[in-house]
Amino acid sequence: MPIPTLSLNDGSQIPSLAFGTGTAFSRHQDAQTTLESAINIGFTHFDGAQRYKNEATLGAAIKASESSVPRSELFITTKYAPLTPEETAKTALCKSLEKLGLEYVDLYLVHAPKDHMDGGGLKGVWKVMEECKREGLTRSIGVSNFGVEHILEIVEGAQILPAVNQLEIQPYVWDFVKPLIAVHKEHGIVTSSYGGLSALFHAPGGPLDPVVEKIRARLEDTRGKPVTSGQVLNKWLLQHDILVVTTSTKVERIGEYVDTCDIPELTAEEMGLIEGAGAERHQSFFKNTKYCLKGI
Repeated sequence: MPIPTLSLNDGSQIPSLAFGTGTAFSRHQDAQTTLESAINIGFTHFDGAQRYKNEATLGAAIKASESSVPRSELFITTKYAPLTPEETAKTALCKSLEKLGLEYVDLYLVHAPKDHMDGGGLKGVWKVMEECKREGLTRSIGVSNFGVEHILEIVEGAQILPAVNQLEIQPYVWDFVKPLIAVHKEHGIVTSSYGGLSALFHAPGGPLDPVVEKIRARLEDTRGKPVTSGQVLNKWLLQHDILVVTTSTKVERIGEYVDTCDIPELTAEEMGLIEGAGAERHQSFFKNTKYCLKGI
């Protein structure tokens, strides 16, 4: 089953499952083989960033795979984080495109609001992001790790609305992100998640674990094929129309993520059980989430 897409507020379509090049791949120049495997297994959306310092590696994987998967079938995201005070979103993107070996990216995100509190502030940065889109350097623009106040600041007076906001979303922060997701829906912004499996991998033994295991067993019995706990949580996110960014260095795990699209849907009751278990424990695993979501 092909990875389904979500509609962006600028008319574009975005694959709802993305392979992230951060975390284990950040700053690594030897990830090309794994990235090529991800393309061959079925990932078409690759989520990168200037801060990861491996855009050239992603570009090499894209080029090596172009005979079987052309650029037109791929969706490439990168993110702006100024490395010097003089660097703008546009000059940084031009450098990214050179490293990636591409004429454009499909999505360009402001990596974090905390990088842009001085000078022209978020509104000034957003004007340059709009220029990048108008000039065809990127097809869509958005943000990452933005809280409600940051979204509202740039939406006011924006000529082009953010298409995406990417942040940590997993059951233990669900209660905190719901007001932000409501703002996203008001403005047609797609919610994108990273760290969706962190509640299982970084906080084992929590109230979520037995709930996920029960659902996993039911899905596996219904399907007649193996289902993993990670697939349960990724399916939970996908059923909320959340774009899932996930990653792994293991080929079998990469295949498992793509296979998530083929497992049966969770019931409304199961969705509620996950969220109820998440509400019993408030914990984030990434510093940017703490920055955006007061109280965690």
